[in-house]
Amino acid sequence: MGYRLNSRSGTEREFRDMVERCNAVGVRIYVDAIVNHMAKHTKDDRYSFPEVPFGIHDFNVPKGRCPSGDGWVSDYYQAENVRNCDLEGLNDLYFGPDNDYHTREIIVGYLNRLLEMGVAGFRIDAAKHMWPADLKDIVDRLKKTIWGTKPYIYQEVIDRTGIEAVRAAEYFDIGSVTEFKYGDEVFGIGTASKAAVWYSGFGEQWGLMPDKKALVFIDNHDNQRNHGGGGNVLTHKTPYEYKKAVAFMLAWDYGVTRVMSSYAFLDSDQGPPSDASGNTHSPTINADTTCGGGWMCEHRWRQIRNMACFRNAAKGLPVQNWWDNGRNQIAFSRGSRAFFALNNEPHVLSRTLQTGLPAGVYCDVITGDPTISGCTGHSVVVDSAGLAWLEIYPGEDPMIALHVGAKAGSGGGRCRA
Repeated sequence: MGYRLNSRSGTEREFRDMVERCNAVGVRIYVDAIVNHMAKHTKDDRYSFPEVPFGIHDFNVPKGRCPSGDGWVSDYYQAENVRNCDLEGLNDLYFGPDNDYHTREIIVGYLNRLLEMGVAGFRIDAAKHMWPADLKDIVDRLKKTIWGTKPYIYQEVIDRTGIEAVRAAEYFDIGSVTEFKYGDEVFGIGTASKAAVWYSGFGEQWGLMPDKKALVFIDNHDNQRNHGGGGNVLTHKTPYEYKKAVAFMLAWDYGVTRVMSSYAFLDSDQGPPSDASGNTHSPTINADTTCGGGWMCEHRWRQIRNMACFRNAAKGLPVQNWWDNGRNQIAFSRGSRAFFALNNEPHVLSRTLQTGLPAGVYCDVITGDPTISGCTGHSVVVDSAGLAWLEIYPGEDPMIALHVGAKAGSGGGRCRA
């Protein structure tokens, strides 16, 4: 175990090639960096990691810094336990001066090497289990990206109750923070278990963290398996509810949004599609551009893919022109560039609404794409006053999403931001 870039997913050369090819077409790579701990093992030399190298002086438990008897994290109301003990038995790294900051220098070197390869930033795994001052010191020592900017940092901090010893706000000075309460709340939109009318002021006033600090998502690799941060979680296994929740997330004006892309699994410890030697299989691409070969690729589902275009078109614009029927039908614009409507009731939504959009014929990107001659899905006419007649039926896609990059006749099969 170490910080080499060879894994079941490929070699270091292949990783570098992927980053370079993605950067060339405007896709940025963010690495999930595990820097709080090393792997758990039960040998007599459990603190020996010669590939790094790390030894017994580089870990909190053998230094006597963990207050629990067995060395494991067991009390989330005690910060020393959460940050100095072994999470699920994973060997917790020490970042203080007693080892001449050896662990810090190793981690900084690892992350800077990735930045030199063209990586744009990092998700910091288990940031909740690190002292904020230690993590800030690491982040402050990072180089700039190849574009001359600071790397984008977002930190995994599960803070649902606000009463544990570790609080998400302690990490705001370092970077963005995962807002796990967001998915809990948008669960109500996906399942129609909470009246959509209540979401008119969704965001900070619901007790969520500040908009500029929040990294939001409907599910992630842990909670879709009922692991860390499990709860009311929608996943690809309930696609009807899931697509509604993700579409609302991408339409709404709050936080930095993260879209999940998964593989199918039955066992929560099951790895990705692979050969007999454990090497990961690449996905196959179906005729409709979705994935096969055991990969779900939610980011390729039309309703999610096209809502990413919607979000780009609406970037920086506030929610305006809110409308609701007092229950489970809502609509709103994002300034004058995008419009979204949701029907979470068992009967049709039929009425004229203010879209905020310039006059024109728009493709509903939930049901299709713009083409050279029109739309593959439904089209909506917006008049000179911004008004449009809408009909949204309950069923597979009870939503409409319009934006200025997807007018009828504007494209060759894909929306544009």
